[in-house]
Amino acid sequence: MRLTLPVAAFAGLLFATAAFADSTAGTVAAFDRVDSIIVLTDKSIWDVSSLKDQLPEGLKAGDKINIVYQSAGDSGVGKLVSIKR
Repeated sequence: MRLTLPVAAFAGLLFATAAFADSTAGTVAAFDRVDSIIVLTDKSIWDVSSLKDQLPEGLKAGDKINIVYQSAGDSGVGKLVSIKR
């Protein structure tokens, strides 16, 4: 029992870290409302169709935003969580 609890706690912590979200911040270079695409000034392109109803109102070029997403490891971005100004 004495060894089981610390081992279980460590295993839980180890596997819980995979659920944490990553984030990036940048300035909007372009926002295509029809196709739900945001291009940042660093030339990164974000498909935000999964957050279409949750985007900041009046989002436009020049706005500084923070994008929170779940990483898919080597595959890149998994699921977008939020976009905030």
